[in-house]
Amino acid sequence: MKQKRDSKQTPLRMGGTDKELFFRHVAQTSAAPMALEIVKAKGSILTDKNDKKYIDLIAGISVCNVGHRHPKVVKAIKKQADEYLHLLVYGEMVESPQVQYAHLLASNLPTTLDCVYFTNSGAEATEGAMKLAKRITGRTGMIAFQHSYHGSTQGALSVMGDEYWRNAFRPLLPGVRHLSYNSKEAIEAINETTACVIAESVQAEKGVIVPDVEWMQALRKKCTDTGTLLILDEIQTGFGRTGTLWAFEKFKIVPDVILLGKALGGGMPLGAFVASHKLMQGFTDNPVLGHITTFGGHPVCCAAGLASLKVILKEELVKGVKQKEKLFRSLLKHKSIKHLRSSGLLMAMELDSFETNKKVIQLCLSKGLLSDWFLFAPECLRIAPPLTITEKEIKKACSIIIESLDELASNKRGKSGK
Repeated sequence: MKQKRDSKQTPLRMGGTDKELFFRHVAQTSAAPMALEIVKAKGSILTDKNDKKYIDLIAGISVCNVGHRHPKVVKAIKKQADEYLHLLVYGEMVESPQVQYAHLLASNLPTTLDCVYFTNSGAEATEGAMKLAKRITGRTGMIAFQHSYHGSTQGALSVMGDEYWRNAFRPLLPGVRHLSYNSKEAIEAINETTACVIAESVQAEKGVIVPDVEWMQALRKKCTDTGTLLILDEIQTGFGRTGTLWAFEKFKIVPDVILLGKALGGGMPLGAFVASHKLMQGFTDNPVLGHITTFGGHPVCCAAGLASLKVILKEELVKGVKQKEKLFRSLLKHKSIKHLRSSGLLMAMELDSFETNKKVIQLCLSKGLLSDWFLFAPECLRIAPPLTITEKEIKKACSIIIESLDELASNKRGKSGK
C-alpha cells in the first residue's frame, strides 16, 4: 500500500552542482572533506574542473603505485570489459584474470605463499585471514598492536590499535590483546592459546615506524614455536612501496599469511589474503564454503591488477624507489621539520602539531600539491607518491613543501611581531 507523502516533509530537492550533490547525497566521513572536483588523472598529476593541476603525493593512499591510468592497466580493463564482467560467486568459475593474477603473485612470493583468496578490499582480506587463523588453530586469542590499522569492518576494527576509533562501536571481538609494536612484551605474550599475531610489516598510520630486524625474527620464531599463525599486513607496503616488492623481505622471514590491498588492483578495488594451499583448505569443509564472497576477485579488477604488477616487474619500478627516497630526503630540509621517517616511498614528515600540519597541507594544496596526514600521527605529513613519480616532479613537490613551510613560519613571525 502506497503511503502519501506528508505535506510537512521537506520536498525532494532536484538537481544542483556535483559539489552540492556530493554534500547532499554522499555519506560524509568527516566534517570537512577536501571536496576537490578532479576531472582527470594521469601518472602523478591530478586535474580539477578549473584545469588546475596537482602533484599527487599520496597516490590514493598507496593505491596507484604505477600512477593514475597507466595505459597498460587501462588497456587491460577495456579488454576484459569486452569479454565478461561478473559471472558467479567467487571460486566457482575458472576466470582467467583471477587465475593468471594468482599465478603471477605466487610466482613472486615465497613457495609457502602459493594460494590466493581474492576479496573486495584490504579490510575484507583482514577478516578472511582472522577467520582462517581461528579455523586452522582451533584457538580464539589474537595479538595485535597499538597504533596499527587493518581496516574498518568490525573484525578489522577489533584489531585496530587505537581506542578512539574502537570505542564507539563496542562490543567488538573478544580475545584480542593490543600490545606495543616492536616490544619484548609482545613476543612473551604469544602462547598456545594464540590463534594469530597480526602486524604491519611497517607501521604506516603511526607515521612510518620500521621494526627492528631482530624483533621481527623473534616474532616469527615465537609464532612457529607455539603453532600461532603470523599474519603480516602488506596492504600499504606491498608492491614495491618500501624498496622491495614485499616489505617482509627486509627481515628475512616469511609470514603464514600476507594481507594485500590498495595497489593490488592497479587503481581498481581489490584485496587478497595469501597463504599456503594446505592452510587455505581449511575453508573447503566443516563447513563447506567456510569463506565466501560475491564480488571478490572481480575479473575486471583482477585484469587491472595483473597488468599493474606486470608493469612493476617489467619496468623494474622497485629499483628506482631507493633513489627517489634519497632525493626526497635530500630536498626536505627545513627547521620546521622535526623528523623525516621513511621506508622507500612511504614517508612521514613530522611537524610540531596537527594544527601546523593542517595549515601546511592546505598551503600545499593551494600551490598544486596534494598530501594528507596519518591516522595515528596527525602531526606528520604523508608522502607516498606513485612509484612512477619523476625526479622533476619530486623536486617541484619538495619546493612547494619548503615554500609552504617558509610561508607558515613567516606568518607566525608576523603575528608575534618579531
